[in-house]
Amino acid sequence: MKITDIFEKQVKTFSFEFFPPKTYTATIELGINIGQLMKLDPSFVSVTYGAGGSTQSASFDLVDYIQNKIGWTTMAHYTCVGASRSKIEADMDLLYEKNIRNLMLLRGDPPKGETNFVHNPEGFNNGSDLVAHISQQKRFCIGAGAYPEGHVESPDLATDLHFVKKKVEAGADFLVTQMFFDNAFYFQYVNQLRQMGVNCRIIPGLIPITNFGQIKRFAELSAAKIPEATIERLAPYQKDEKKMYQIGVDLAIQQCEDLLRNGAPGIHFYTLNKSTATVDIFESLPKTLKDIYTVTYH
Repeated sequence: MKITDIFEKQVKTFSFEFFPPKTYTATIELGINIGQLMKLDPSFVSVTYGAGGSTQSASFDLVDYIQNKIGWTTMAHYTCVGASRSKIEADMDLLYEKNIRNLMLLRGDPPKGETNFVHNPEGFNNGSDLVAHISQQKRFCIGAGAYPEGHVESPDLATDLHFVKKKVEAGADFLVTQMFFDNAFYFQYVNQLRQMGVNCRIIPGLIPITNFGQIKRFAELSAAKIPEATIERLAPYQKDEKKMYQIGVDLAIQQCEDLLRNGAPGIHFYTLNKSTATVDIFESLPKTLKDIYTVTYH
């Protein structure tokens, strides 16, 4: 099933992101956590892979398993880093044969240890070109990335908005945002894109701060700002895992409620292959906000 078909039935979606585990133990843990998440009945899930296309084969295997063994509608991440057109075409055929009908198309990050993106001369230079090429095939539903605080490589937000609009015009069916911790950035971003004529769904991506040091590093890498009030609330408990977890989950619940009450079309949870926080957040949301058939506004 294409995610756009799900959109026709659900005005709100709740979805999860996973990445391919690198060890046997991590694989077992992911299986257990997926089992815990089954009771939440996600609208769809996505599977990413490492910088520079690393772990792509493992990612495709996980996509295959979730789509065909578990039965969740699964979206495969795909980047054009280092890929020739012939490689891209072969990968698209492979994913289609695995019953995958949904793609998250991105330019992708440079390989580990490199700072600059160098495209394959026989491939594509950016995400919008990749979207345009694959959308012509009409085989896949296409998601693309959005950056409420601007992409880390963009000189300014206006430039970033231009490139995001270009991806939608090229054929992206919907957008999923990078993580953010201040909802004002999301609402402003959506409003600006609407004024530019971008009318597709813009699904907010959320990650709870349950490990302050880890999330702070993620935020720095992606140029996402953590509000000072949040830092002040969390900082005293960096060595108290239980307290840190509870505050992080409480903040995420508040963030979700505000997004959903003000018309966000669902939440995409960056699970980090864990389940506890996502389950605790989702189950704590008021039932009216989890009603996938009704948009809720203040």
